[in-house]
Amino acid sequence: MKFQAKVPPGLIYIVQGGFYGFSTAMVFTFIAVYYVETAGFNPLQLVLIGTVLEIAVFVFEIPTGIVADLYSRRLSVIIGICLIGITFVVEALVPIFVYILAMQIIRGIGHTFVSGALEAWLADEVGEENLAGILVRGSQVSQVAGMAGILVGMGLANVQVNLPVFAGGVILMVLAVGLALLMPESGFCPAPKEDRSSWQQMQQILQAGIKIVQQRPVLLILVSVSLFYGLSSEGVDRLWEVHMLKNFVFPDLGSLKPITWFGLINLGAIGINVLALGIARRGINMTDPWLAARALIWIDAFVVIAILVLGLTGQFALAVSATWTQRMLRTIGGPISSTWINQGLDPRVRATVLSMKGQVDALGQMIGGPLVGWIGTVWSTRAALATSALLLAPVLLMYWLSMQYNGRQLRE
Repeated sequence: MKFQAKVPPGLIYIVQGGFYGFSTAMVFTFIAVYYVETAGFNPLQLVLIGTVLEIAVFVFEIPTGIVADLYSRRLSVIIGICLIGITFVVEALVPIFVYILAMQIIRGIGHTFVSGALEAWLADEVGEENLAGILVRGSQVSQVAGMAGILVGMGLANVQVNLPVFAGGVILMVLAVGLALLMPESGFCPAPKEDRSSWQQMQQILQAGIKIVQQRPVLLILVSVSLFYGLSSEGVDRLWEVHMLKNFVFPDLGSLKPITWFGLINLGAIGINVLALGIARRGINMTDPWLAARALIWIDAFVVIAILVLGLTGQFALAVSATWTQRMLRTIGGPISSTWINQGLDPRVRATVLSMKGQVDALGQMIGGPLVGWIGTVWSTRAALATSALLLAPVLLMYWLSMQYNGRQLRE
């Protein structure tokens, strides 16, 4: 305990983000290729993998958030990261559909243990007034580490395509052990022991979280916005690679494999994101709700345009630029939205409210993914990406409404 107290929580969060970004970038840049080339999955199986993952997130998001509010946010984060690491290792070693499908359930549970709990832990330890800067710095470090992860993954993938997935899983398991040894938790007040096993206590926390969302219209809008983010993002994230492969001729890279282009695109996106986050941290007042809403309107408006360009252009360079643009803007918008929604939340139900937001996002992905995937199969990936852009457009109106609702109070 004394040793834990010597490690600043902000530093723990940033270092954690670095290791997590390194490992997940290494895994997710190459896991789709592994699914197709080694496991031999067809498009339907690929869609089912994503659907099962989102169902697991949807089902377990709020229960694990309540556990984090009731027991320990630190423990919740450690368990979640460890579970995610285990699933990657198993997937890399057992390329069988049934087993990989089962791993999506476990990985989804792992994500829900981390979702909400990590940000709630940080807010408890450093205070809401210091949250925005640490979130942005953590995101920057994660992006830089992700670049390194992609480079290392490219080398491993040239040896054997499952190696980046296996190595990423091992790193996450080691990270969980490191957090268990170093991660402090001094700002959190868990429920009394006599109440910890009470389902009634869990229900009370859930009801308190729902009540807070209902009583604050702006908070209700922010949670609702997550639905449209989910509806739109699932199609873009799952189809942009297939879209590039089907509709563009990749410039020749000599003896390098086509997978190299996806590594290069991801590297470029991360580099741009790091620079953009630095500018956003200095140029956007994330603690002012009114200014945050205005910034998010502009950010998401350009995200819609970028996704439309990606889907409709026939130029390879323009498609890559559009991919970089929409990913950069979504990265910038994340810390702004997180800072905004955390402001004024009751610490006792903070993780529960954030988990509700994550669950609504998962619901959107569960609905939007199959819909956009069906459009991509029946018509084209161009039509599917255009649909994804239109599904995001309603958030512009919702942010405008949040600005109009009692604007004077938003500035206080």
